[in-house]
Amino acid sequence: MSSSAMPSAQPTALYGGTSGRRVTVRDIAAAKERHEKWPMLTAYDALTARVFDEAGIPVLLVGDSAAMVVYGYDSTIPVTVDELIPLTAAVVRGSKRAMVVADLPFGSYQTGVGEALTTATRFMKEAGAHAIKLEGGRRVIPQVESLVSAGIPVMGHLGLTPQSVNVFGGYRVQGRGQDGDELMADAKALEAAGAFALVLECVPADLASRVTSSLSIPTIGIGGGAGTDAQVLVWQDMAGLTPHTAKFVKKFADLNTLLGEAARGYADEVVGGAFPAPEHSYR
Repeated sequence: MSSSAMPSAQPTALYGGTSGRRVTVRDIAAAKERHEKWPMLTAYDALTARVFDEAGIPVLLVGDSAAMVVYGYDSTIPVTVDELIPLTAAVVRGSKRAMVVADLPFGSYQTGVGEALTTATRFMKEAGAHAIKLEGGRRVIPQVESLVSAGIPVMGHLGLTPQSVNVFGGYRVQGRGQDGDELMADAKALEAAGAFALVLECVPADLASRVTSSLSIPTIGIGGGAGTDAQVLVWQDMAGLTPHTAKFVKKFADLNTLLGEAARGYADEVVGGAFPAPEHSYR
C-alpha cells in the first residue's frame, strides 16, 4: 500500500483524549496548530493526580505553589528542591496520561547553566518528571538553551513571576505600558531558545493575546485573559479550598465547606457513639 493510500491518523484531543500514552511536547504543539484550547492544573500528590488524570487534564504542574498550599509558607521563596522532588514523584506515580511538569524552585537555577542542569536532571531522574518550568525571560536564556540541548523540555514563565515578588514589590499585574514590549521580547527569546510552552501570569489580556498570536509555541494563561492557548490554576483555588484567592480565580466547587461538613459529621458521630456502627466492625 502506498503512503498516499494509507489512512491518516486522526489527531487525539489534548483534553480528554485517550491515546494510551503520556502527553508529549509534540501533542501540545499539535494542539496549538489546531487552535485547540486545553486546561492545566497543579497537583502535589498521587490521589489528586489520579483524579485529574482520569478527568482528562493533559498537563499537571507540580508548582512551587506547594510552598504555600502544602508546606504552609507565606510565599514560594522558601520551598526547596528536596521538598518538591517527592511531590513530583507522587504525581508521576498517580497519573498515567498527563505530562507532569516540575517547577524549579527559587535559588535552584538562577546562578547559572551548571546549577540549572543539575537541578533539572534531579527532577527528571529522581522524580520522573517529563518537563520542567522556570521563571524569567532573557536573563535565563543560557539555562533554557542548555536544558533543551540536554534533552530536557522547558516551559517558560513570564509576567508575575512569584519567585521575583520582592523585586516587583508585591503581587501586581505586569506588562503594562512599555513593560509590555519587554515581555514580548522575553517571550520571543524563550521561544527561540527552545521553550515548548510559556506561562503568562497576571498580564493584561490584550498583551497576552498579542504574545499568543506572535508565538508558534502555546501560551498558558493564569490571570491573562481568554486569549491564551491554555489556562492553569492552582487546584486548591479552582476547587474552593483556599480561603482567599486572586481576581483571576474562579471557584468550580466549594471543598472548604464540604470538607468542613464531613469533618464535623465524623466528629459528631464519634462523640455520640454512632460511629463505628456494627457494619464498620469485625467479628
